[in-house]
Amino acid sequence: MKVLVVGNGGREHALAWKISQSSRVTDVFVAPGNAGTARDAINVDIGVNDIEGLIAFAKKENIGLTVVGPEAPLSIGIVDAFESEKLRVFGPTRQAAQLESSKAFCKNLLRQADVPTADFQVFRDADDAMRFIKGRYPGERDRCPVVVKADGLAAGKGVIVCKRRNDALEAIDRIARRKEFGSAGAQMIIEERLEGQEASVLAITDGKTILPLPPAQDHKPAFDGDTGPNTGGMGAYCPTPMVDDALMAWIEEHVLVPSVHTMKRNRKPFRGVLYAGLMLTPQAGPKVLEYNCRFGDPECQPLLMRLKSDLVDILDAVVDQSLDQIEAPEWDERPVICVVMASKGYPGDYDNGEVISGIDAADELADVKVFHAGTTLDGQDVVTSGGRVLGVTALGDNIAKAKLNAYTAVQQVRWSGSWCRKDIGDKAMQFMEQQAAEM
Repeated sequence: MKVLVVGNGGREHALAWKISQSSRVTDVFVAPGNAGTARDAINVDIGVNDIEGLIAFAKKENIGLTVVGPEAPLSIGIVDAFESEKLRVFGPTRQAAQLESSKAFCKNLLRQADVPTADFQVFRDADDAMRFIKGRYPGERDRCPVVVKADGLAAGKGVIVCKRRNDALEAIDRIARRKEFGSAGAQMIIEERLEGQEASVLAITDGKTILPLPPAQDHKPAFDGDTGPNTGGMGAYCPTPMVDDALMAWIEEHVLVPSVHTMKRNRKPFRGVLYAGLMLTPQAGPKVLEYNCRFGDPECQPLLMRLKSDLVDILDAVVDQSLDQIEAPEWDERPVICVVMASKGYPGDYDNGEVISGIDAADELADVKVFHAGTTLDGQDVVTSGGRVLGVTALGDNIAKAKLNAYTAVQQVRWSGSWCRKDIGDKAMQFMEQQAAEM
């Protein structure tokens, strides 16, 4: 079987790499791909939103399965278009993908399904939003624990965490007046700011059966210690000890199941990857921050490094709506850490075209795989072409060893201005130390 992966990031490199390991697969194509997928698969020069071009290619090459990586093509109906042409495709429909493409849709769904989430208000007008903030927090220096979110897709950057009233007013201005996030800010959500540790729980579902994947933890803020602006993710590790078996069962029962069932009742059945971004609050337990409707990036990289089963069997079962008929996936017991290496200036402005060295040396280390995100080929050179450039991913016998392996590999890789967070995985080790001290 031939498989087409749509996308050009680290998630798509990981998907192509894992899918190519299937004994059922002869060729893996990636559209448009990056310098890493050019090595592990076959790149096709078709953009992720060129749905007509992707359909034509799938027909020409007799593609047996198309796997859609990023949220943008899902939000504009790539799955609907493929299915209308009788082509097999993995991912949610446009209506189901509103769980990610509209935060207002998501929050209303969570409320309807009685899934724990932060209290919220939806606004279309900047003046109304500012009046709401000024009415609730009348003093100019008032503490204002809210999060202001652009409703639509903003590459992980349309979420502004606020501490003071002026922070919230500035966030509203940026989203609704200055249009920093474009049409994504046509609506905005203001919600209470939750405190606690974040966790990512992804599940694969065919709309009836739910297959939860091992819990992970992403690192959204740019800098060490969770400081700086939000990004698309600066690293992740899997599994996270903060979500034990009992808590995972609770999340499945109170978050995943009611969400999937409510989507089905609303005649928007969800099939694909349902990604719950959770805040583990100390008092109220897990609450959903957001849903994504695809594999997370960088969570996908550690997850697929640990997966020992054939990914294609799982994806096929979703398309066939027969997920209940396959065996439970087998996982490597060792934890994995992914460290994102970024361009100078990210998540703000950055330059492209810097030549990268040392990727091969890092890849040759035991239990290491360098997944490409923002890279392209310039002749024989691999050069930067994005803000998040590489996801250096490593297994280890424990979190500490996985971190050592990942950062040892990071030290092999160089380009002008490259940087990364140095503390990926530290929260897991601190949590385990705290648990041991309390026993």
